[in-house]
Amino acid sequence: MVMSILMSWRSNELPSFDVVSEIDLQEVDNALHTTSKEIGNRYDFKGSKASIERKEHELVLLAEDEYKLGQMLDLLAQRLVKRGIDLKALEIGKVTDAAGGMQRQVCTLKAGVSAEIGKKMIKLLKDGKLKVQASMQGDQLRVTGKSRDELQSAIAVLRGADFDLPLQFQNFRD
Repeated sequence: MVMSILMSWRSNELPSFDVVSEIDLQEVDNALHTTSKEIGNRYDFKGSKASIERKEHELVLLAEDEYKLGQMLDLLAQRLVKRGIDLKALEIGKVTDAAGGMQRQVCTLKAGVSAEIGKKMIKLLKDGKLKVQASMQGDQLRVTGKSRDELQSAIAVLRGADFDLPLQFQNFRD
């Protein structure tokens, strides 16, 4: 009895998927660790006080000059790509002065679909005349439609657009 009620409830549910933007922080930490190790071994960084660390969703790069910061950022970008982290998730900040004549650069890790970007996605789907409904649910976008084909078309449209954010499509339910 209970099983049949659950099955009938599930069959009334429309196919859907979620659009999210997530970052694997463990992979970011691994990339930071290998970057730090390489900075310590490189000849052009010998005797340098260059360092890189993560504080929540921020990466703080510290070096003597902008050139070394640029080198550190290039190394970090290479390591992040090797670890499967999309560079769109990295918002690079301006170089500022730090204590002791050092230079600091803060890079922010972007995670989650903001309300502003969610509105742009919803508008894109509506302008595309797709027969799907989209709604924001926290920091993700839920897209529902009547058929699997419509949802796959919606995914193709969203993949084709550039939101300056790495997107993943999860929880595809038929």
